[in-house]
Amino acid sequence: MTEVPKGQAPGKLDRDQFHRKFTQSFYDPRFDPLRGEIAKLEEVAWRNYCDSRKAPVTVKAGPGHADPEYDLAVEWKEAHDKLQAAERRQKDPATPSRVLVICGASRNDGTCPGEMSKTFRMVEWACRALETEGIEADLLDLSLVTSTYSHHIHPCKGCVSTAMPLCHWPCSCYPNHSLNQVNDWMNEIYERWVLAHGVLIVAPTYWYQSPSPLKLMIDRLVCADGGNPDPSSTHGKEAEEAKALERDWQYPKHLAGRAYGVFVHGDVAGVESQRRNLADWLDWMGLIGAGHQAVMDRYIGYYESYADSHATLDRDEALQEEVRNSARAVAEAVRQIRAGKLVPPDARLRRPRPK
Repeated sequence: MTEVPKGQAPGKLDRDQFHRKFTQSFYDPRFDPLRGEIAKLEEVAWRNYCDSRKAPVTVKAGPGHADPEYDLAVEWKEAHDKLQAAERRQKDPATPSRVLVICGASRNDGTCPGEMSKTFRMVEWACRALETEGIEADLLDLSLVTSTYSHHIHPCKGCVSTAMPLCHWPCSCYPNHSLNQVNDWMNEIYERWVLAHGVLIVAPTYWYQSPSPLKLMIDRLVCADGGNPDPSSTHGKEAEEAKALERDWQYPKHLAGRAYGVFVHGDVAGVESQRRNLADWLDWMGLIGAGHQAVMDRYIGYYESYADSHATLDRDEALQEEVRNSARAVAEAVRQIRAGKLVPPDARLRRPRPK
């Protein structure tokens, strides 16, 4: 058995440290009349934290699982069942074609800037172009994590680096009720990816990289590329069991075969590297690029004033049409994939390094 190294994790918070963190959610003086009730809630939360009650409500895995008697988190089981239903719908030739259009910006006019992002305007153009092509557009605005109450994409914990079967599809790391790691958006996002026949990511460039919400989503989609659909096979997060399973793992690509486009923009530098990173990531997961005009990077007002950037975008009619063309190319790729006319030339080849 491969050794599982230990010793990095810190100890639990002491009671006073826990108290300070818990009560920060009730800092507002309006909570003062309820301090007694809050203290009672804190005591329950403290006990759950000490007992590591990550998944307090469970259900037996049942038939079809490696261990039918294993206690699965009800929330994970519900998400898993929704993904299975979504996959059936996506593969049904009678369903309308759908493209998931992702707004990768962190900002919107409901956050500190008080101004709509240029990315969102581009996404709206893309959605209208798709609808003109007879394609359903599902707009996923990742900026909602910055403007919606307790709305999170929690970070990936890197289970896959221990062993691929430890990374469950969908992710089973959240919610973790003992640590108050709740209200995670990803189960809905997984379902929307599965329902889609194509994906179009429109994103600004922040410091040469993807914005934080987009990167969080990307990291949490690692379970879509090789993830284990049966947590009972590893009895949750038993690293030793997962390491043993990985020796014969097949690395299922749960989102393969969908079309994709990428439109990256910026103002000074970094657009090309981010565009390549996104396209390489989507290629790796087995999605099919919709052509040169579907995968693009552009500058808006290169080295010009931020204050005038929306006006600059208004004047750049060529860029506006390039955004629409990216959407149109994805629409055409979706049509060809669903008709069986667009198949990657290497589709029949066996991967000698299946990872």
